[in-house]
Amino acid sequence: MTPLTAPAINYGALLPILIILGAACAAVLVEAFLPRHQRWPVQVALSVVAIAVAGVALGVHASTATADGLTAVGDTNAVTIGGALSVDRPTMFLWGTLLALGLGSILLIADRSVEPGGAFVASAMERAAAGGRAISAASGDAEDHGYGSPDQAPTMQTEVFPFVLFALGGMMTFVAANDLLTMFIALEVLSLPLYLMCGLARRRRLLSQEAAVKYFLLGAFASAFFLYGLALIYGYAGSVRFGEIGAALATSPRSDALLFGGLALLVVGLLFKGSVAPFHTWTPDVYQGAPTPVTAFMAACTKVAAFGGIARVLFVAFGDARWDWRPVLWAVAIVSMVVGAVLGLTQSDVKRMIAYSSIAHAGFLLLGAMSITAEGTSSTLFYLLAYGFTTVAVFGVISLVRDADGEATTMASWAGLAKRSPVVAGVMTFLLLALAGIPLTSGFTAKFAVFAAALGDGMSVLVVIALVASAIAAFFYLRLVVLMYFSEPLEDGPAVVVPGAFTTAAITLGVLVTLVLGILPTLALGWAGAGGFVG
Repeated sequence: MTPLTAPAINYGALLPILIILGAACAAVLVEAFLPRHQRWPVQVALSVVAIAVAGVALGVHASTATADGLTAVGDTNAVTIGGALSVDRPTMFLWGTLLALGLGSILLIADRSVEPGGAFVASAMERAAAGGRAISAASGDAEDHGYGSPDQAPTMQTEVFPFVLFALGGMMTFVAANDLLTMFIALEVLSLPLYLMCGLARRRRLLSQEAAVKYFLLGAFASAFFLYGLALIYGYAGSVRFGEIGAALATSPRSDALLFGGLALLVVGLLFKGSVAPFHTWTPDVYQGAPTPVTAFMAACTKVAAFGGIARVLFVAFGDARWDWRPVLWAVAIVSMVVGAVLGLTQSDVKRMIAYSSIAHAGFLLLGAMSITAEGTSSTLFYLLAYGFTTVAVFGVISLVRDADGEATTMASWAGLAKRSPVVAGVMTFLLLALAGIPLTSGFTAKFAVFAAALGDGMSVLVVIALVASAIAAFFYLRLVVLMYFSEPLEDGPAVVVPGAFTTAAITLGVLVTLVLGILPTLALGWAGAGGFVG
């Protein structure tokens, strides 16, 4: 009998994940043992410090890997924990992106000045108030339950901080997973906290709870498709390791029906998580109903995790079968771009408009993910970085426009906003132009890089369709800009809240990165293209 041997573990490479998951466990203990009034400052400090320390650990490992030459495509030194995780250059870039976006999201979540007491309800069991205000899905606020005045710390649900850290740890594991089973476990770890966070809004409780249920059902479908596809792929290749699956494409004697059926189900599960049409069901409802800081976290970080995973699966495991799956993904990319651009034109709610914008951007991202080249990988990574920071800043600005019922997200409420607050209108305009892909913004550079990679890999027709979809999508961004600058404000229109330090920092970070990546993108593009996926 062959003795069992412990797998080799590169703790230096895994330290960022270990720090984040360790901090998440510590945050659970904070909730269990600290008095309620002490939890908020401790949780904020713990979350920020954990992300910062994980970032430092990642930087140290990345510099060491570069010095030792562990960046080449196919370098097996990047694979650790018995082949379960691959800490290669794309993984390190995605980890850095997730940590940076996680920090911006934590700042939005921690803010208690925009919404007095915080955006989250004091207890997840609280129901919509039944006092003088009618209960409806659009306006059902939480009862106070005697937790004190709105500016007191106890009125905020601090359990959201360990949720964010667990989700962030799951995302980091997801993009580094080197086999389908590890990827599935990471998918559940990142998804379960998000389902709970969607239902914790202080305002519009019924809409928030509906968003949580819909997101849970959407995630359940994604997990079911992914797991069934995993089983079929295992039946075809006899392994769940990406490298062994890729090798089995040329040698497996089993029926190709197992391969293509399993790949179809697997990709459908991943596309659900990436909000790619036609698998975008309920995504706009979730964006609208979830607390805005949570929407920012989902829109930025979940997109990074989903497309980081899609790119790794397609590149490492199924790259040699690209001529079989590419026509199907062509059709999916076209549908996603068209659905996002066209239906975005019909929206009257700002958060729903950004949701359909994300669906269109998912189609653009598929162009890079389908390009099984070094340029395709680097452009996809850069796009995720640029889109993530812009999105976090957009939702930070959205949280500032408020009326008596909370956030004023209807388009009509933004009429004449430039006359009420020219700074907020100017920042929002700049961010919308970045989403539209106007030059001197990160959005233009990201789209140019992805379209160039797709052209280089023979997808010129798809690039033309993407350009048309971009032009259509630009219309609904500009419609909001025109509304802010060329319409008269409503007499009883919403006010613009002066943001606190946390929200100001998150918006400023997003705006600065959006500007810098538009003017000086070379450094980030160089990092993104420093190495390829290792399986």
